[in-house]
Amino acid sequence: MKILGIDEVGRGAVIGPLVICGLVVDEKKQNELKKIGVKDSKELTPKKRGELIEKIENIAEHTIVLRIPACNIDDSRKNGTNLNQLEAIKMAEIINISNADIAIVDAPSHNSNKFRDFLYSKLENKNIKLVCENYADKNYPVVSAASIVAKVDRDKKIEELKKEFNYDFGVGYSHDVKTIAFLEKMAKENNGKMPRHVRTTWDTVVQITKKYRQRNVLGFLDRFVKKN
Repeated sequence: MKILGIDEVGRGAVIGPLVICGLVVDEKKQNELKKIGVKDSKELTPKKRGELIEKIENIAEHTIVLRIPACNIDDSRKNGTNLNQLEAIKMAEIINISNADIAIVDAPSHNSNKFRDFLYSKLENKNIKLVCENYADKNYPVVSAASIVAKVDRDKKIEELKKEFNYDFGVGYSHDVKTIAFLEKMAKENNGKMPRHVRTTWDTVVQITKKYRQRNVLGFLDRFVKKN
């Protein structure tokens, strides 16, 4: 039996990609994941995640990582595909190329049954056993391992973006003051526009860009009135 675990990282971020990982292991090797200490990536330090990566990849038969850029997420939402649906579509792509017998998915939606039904509708192999559960990354080692791979991949990309922008914007989530400061800086310097690595459909970003666009309009009107 081939078991596929799927998890994502970066779902709620305002900067950077959503990363989805699918990890296939032989049923007999599940205990090996437990032995090396895999658990939900959020419960591990960056150092520990880095130490586990090579061990995980040695146990896994296949590792599939999909990065969904911020601009693609924005485009999908503008076209009527919400984030749950987008994740399901991408997870189905992973399942369709995995040749697994069982797929265990960490469901991002509280309504895991609704998410499962939509995901199942996108599968080519309708005979696969599909398990969609909230907190699967805590309950299934193969999903925990997938969460670790996804987290390490996204963290690496975030560090690359910091170098590209020459700015430490923190973790890229709206609760981080460094992230908000970076978004304010970008909006101020670019007349309310954001770089392609920022999710412009997120409410936090919408409010910031709106504020600076309004300032620019008011500044233009003020200069126009004074001139005339």
